[in-house]
Amino acid sequence: MTTDSFRVVVDSPRRTGEVAAALAGHLRAGDVVLLHGELAAGKTTFVQAVAAALGSPDQVTSPTFMLAQFYAGGRVPVLHIDTYRLTSVTEFRDLGLDEHFAESVTLVEWGGLVADELPEHLAVTLELDPDDRERRTIVLAGRGARWAGVPEKVLTGC
Repeated sequence: MTTDSFRVVVDSPRRTGEVAAALAGHLRAGDVVLLHGELAAGKTTFVQAVAAALGSPDQVTSPTFMLAQFYAGGRVPVLHIDTYRLTSVTEFRDLGLDEHFAESVTLVEWGGLVADELPEHLAVTLELDPDDRERRTIVLAGRGARWAGVPEKVLTGC
């Protein structure tokens, strides 16, 4: 079951962060958010704002080479995964990170590779505007009952 998708256009990284912070207010342990978008679309910026809004004091960086980072210290731990360098779902499974999903909010950059492995998730797509380097269209779409009504609440709260 996929809920309706909702979109908002933002004109700066700060506004991207505001959307992410609004989403953080709806997140709880066990939630999975898959981030989609081209290189430099703002996926890591989005994760930085979610982690900060959840209260993590840690500096969030792209885990492209580490594959995964944990950020603690907030109301719920954040597991930040980047599947950009993975070539298969089997490689993702071999990481063994799924044992941490129930106790954390999991944010996966380049989440398309693992979308079928994580059937109940919120998809966040950041689309670049070819005419304005700062502008993004952010699309939120839930998959599964957990996300019913959440994208709309997030975007009306921004």
